[in-house]
This record gives sequence, C-alpha cells and structure tokens, in this order.
Amino acid sequence: MDKKEDKLKEVISHAKEYGYVFPSSEIYDGLSATYDYGQLGAELKKNIKDYWWAAMVQMNEEIVGLDAAIFMHPQTWKASGHMDAFNDPMIDNKDSKKRYRADVLVEEYIEKYRDKIKKEVKKGRKRFGDDFDEEQFLATNPNVKRNQDKIDKLEAQLTEILEGDDLDALKGMIEELGIACPVSGSKNWTDVRQFNLMFATELGSVAGDASKIYLRPETAQGIFVNFLNVQKTGRMKIPFGIAQIGKAFRNEIVARQFIFRMREFEQMEMQYFVRPGEELKWYEHWKEKRNKWHKALGLGEEFYRDHDHIKLAHYANAASDIEFDFPMGFKELEGIHSRTDFDLKKHEEFSGKKLQFFDPELNKNYTPYVIETSVGLDRMFLAVLSAALKNEKLEDGSERVVLSIPPALAPYKVAVMPLTKKDGLPDKAREIIDDLKFDYNCQYDEKDSIGKRYRRQDAIGTPYHVTVDHQTLEDNTVTIRDRDTMEQERVSINDLHAIIDEKVSMKKLLKMG
Repeated sequence: MDKKEDKLKEVISHAKEYGYVFPSSEIYDGLSATYDYGQLGAELKKNIKDYWWAAMVQMNEEIVGLDAAIFMHPQTWKASGHMDAFNDPMIDNKDSKKRYRADVLVEEYIEKYRDKIKKEVKKGRKRFGDDFDEEQFLATNPNVKRNQDKIDKLEAQLTEILEGDDLDALKGMIEELGIACPVSGSKNWTDVRQFNLMFATELGSVAGDASKIYLRPETAQGIFVNFLNVQKTGRMKIPFGIAQIGKAFRNEIVARQFIFRMREFEQMEMQYFVRPGEELKWYEHWKEKRNKWHKALGLGEEFYRDHDHIKLAHYANAASDIEFDFPMGFKELEGIHSRTDFDLKKHEEFSGKKLQFFDPELNKNYTPYVIETSVGLDRMFLAVLSAALKNEKLEDGSERVVLSIPPALAPYKVAVMPLTKKDGLPDKAREIIDDLKFDYNCQYDEKDSIGKRYRRQDAIGTPYHVTVDHQTLEDNTVTIRDRDTMEQERVSINDLHAIIDEKVSMKKLLKMG
C-alpha cells in the first residue's frame, strides 16, 4: 500500500473516531458511498459554508443569494441537456456481476504506465542523488520515453472514441488491452451502454411518465430559471451574480474515495451574469479571486494547481479547475467556467419566456453571458481535513496527532478546562464559558489529566485551550495554550476575548481573499 492510500485511511479513521464523518446507516451495515457528518463535521461544514457565503455575498454588493427547490419541472432537465446527454458509458462483467465506467477502466490501465515512469524516476533519483535532473531524465530515458509513447497513443485513442461516442470501439479497446474485472479477474464483458446519472422518482400518487420527476444533478439550473425573478425584484444591473449552496444528486456507479465522490453531495455555486464580449475578462477575474479565497486559508500553496481545460464542454468557451492535492493525488476542487449564453438561451427556447436584460447604457436587450464558479462542499471539507491532519514528533521525542484546521473554520474555537474537579475551579471555568459562548463555540473539558486533554483538543482541532487553576481564583488570570505552537501564556480573563478573536475571526480571511 502506498503513502497516499495510507493517508486516506488515516483521514477516514480520524474523521470517524473524533465525530467528523460516520458511515451512513452504520448499524445496518451502511449504504455504499453515503456518509453522515457527525457533531464536529456538522460544525466544520457550516463554517466552510459561512466562509464561502460571506466572501461571495457579503463582500460583493452585486451578488445575492438564492435557495431554490431540489425538485424542478422536468422540462428544466430537457432544456439543460441532462435528459439526453448526462450519461456515463457503463460496462458489466458477466462473471462478477459488477458494473464499471468503461472509460475509467481504460484510464486506470493507462495509469499503470504512469506508475512505471514514477518508478524509473525514483530509481534515477536514488542513483544520481543531488545531481539528478528530473526534466532531462524524463526527456531522455528510453524506458520513460517508451511508456510515455504508450500513454500518449492510448489517450489519443480514448479521446477519439469518447468524442465520437463510439461505444463499440470502447468495448473493443477494453478487449484489445486485455483489461480484466478487478474483482473476478475475468475478461467476460457485456456491451458498453450509456447510463443516465439522474435519480428519477414519482411526483404525487399516480405512477407513470406523466408524473416522473428528478432529483437535481446540479444546483446551477435553479439559478438560471430564477434569473429574471432575481434581476427584477433586486433591481440588479449587469454584471451581477446569484449564489447558492445546496444538495445535488448523481447516481454515480463508481462512487468512492470517501466523501470525494458521493451520490448525494453539496455544491456552493455562483453564476455571474455579464455583457457578451466581456466574459473572458470576468472569467480571469473570478479565476484569480477564487484562487485567493482558497489560499487565504493557509493550508499551503503547494496543495493547489490550476488546470485549464483543452477539451471544452459544448456550452463553454473557457474552463479551468482549481485542483487540490488530496490523499488520492491532485483532483478537481473547484471549477470556473465561461458558459456563454447557452443556459439562458436554452431555457428561453424550451419555456417560451424571454430571459434577457435591457442594458440602459447600451440601450438594447441581450442574453447575458455567464461565468460560473462551482466548488464541492464535501470536497472542500476533505481538502481541509486531509491537509490539517498531521503526526508531529516533538522535541522530547513524544508524538502528537494535531488537526491544524484554519482557526476560523475550527468546530470549537476554545476549550475551557478546570485543572481539577474541586475547589470551585469548575464553577469558574463555567463562568468563563458563559461569557465566551455568545461569540464562540466553546467546549468544557474536565476528564483526564491536563496533558491528555490538551492532546484530545489538538486532535479535534481546537485552536485555543484555557486552563483554570488555583491562581485564577486569586488574580483572575488563566493559562491559554495555542494548538499550533503549543506555547502557553498567563493572561487576564478580561483579555481572553480579544486574544481569541485575533486568531479565530473570519475577518482576516475575508480581507486576504
């Protein structure tokens, strides 16, 4: 097992042990690819939402919020293209009865050649030490070049097949490469078929096509169909944005990698309506702004990279992902897309209603172009959790597990601990909490030795630990410990609020972003 897999297992285990994420319906042996956010997970999730909403809506007077219904008129999905084109090519293994995404089977096969290249690089680094020039090695090593040629050839073949929607050729490629079922080892495959990812259900009491309705596969369409409602009631002028946080549902066959890809997930999306011809300027603006928002958290610049799309969706004229180095490697965290006027034009066509904006400066009507920023809340949660989880070796040789969550996002901001359970110390600790709880989520902790309590608070990510001891009763001072530096100082209870606020306030993040 490689380090990446180990790290993901560590994150999953820590998340469960400390009340961040539980497998859903666990007493009934769970339900695959569904998870419940525990008591601390619910707090972290709420704080991420608050950070996004404040940065998006509160900080931008031209952006307003929306909370659209999950159920929408079925025509919405016809207009958006989800009814006809929201498909994955699936293939079944006749022996194991397991279903796979056909293109993913090929991609995983290609990945083996990438692993071979990585092994060659590792050997080269070991052999040449400090003199190792990775760029030159990749360009000249015959084994690397041979494997890279195979990757390029197979990727070109797969792209051509997918662009041509040639399902027979996709099956042919799987057979030609001798790809076996990961479960049974069998190469006995069915034909490749398209499988729509939308969940369907019945509306009302009568079953049948007339009452068929879908759980939304994305939150964006709720924004588009409300474009005119928001624009007119809010007297919005172009450019303006509509932001929304909400659940979406996709019947993913290959849902895996913990909360990274689930069938029920939450999105934080903002659609920004602009003048045609100005969309690429705003696209660059939002790309930069969203990068700043992520990096303000201080998880580390090395965790992020931009990936500009070469192959664009039919509705886009520019698209980029902010990728994050998850325990599974670099994967998409947020997408920024220039969607042109595709969505509003489609809804105009299918609804027969005019979805245009009269621009008084230009003295004309037009269909606005749209810049979309869309970040997965669950992916954001996983990014924060995995980057924050650290095993630290201390100077005295001991170790500690610390969850260095950005303080503004931490579930508890401060833990207040009486040194002992007697002599009036618990009462004093409660008094401090009663004062702080109006501004911060606090935890009272009196069980175990003070050292064990510090370790427990480190592991759940609490930025500040306040200890009430006998001296507190004499001079109204307490010891405050910093989670990250482990430094302790004696401070007056009257100064606690200002000290905590300096570290945990969201204001600092919003100013940076």
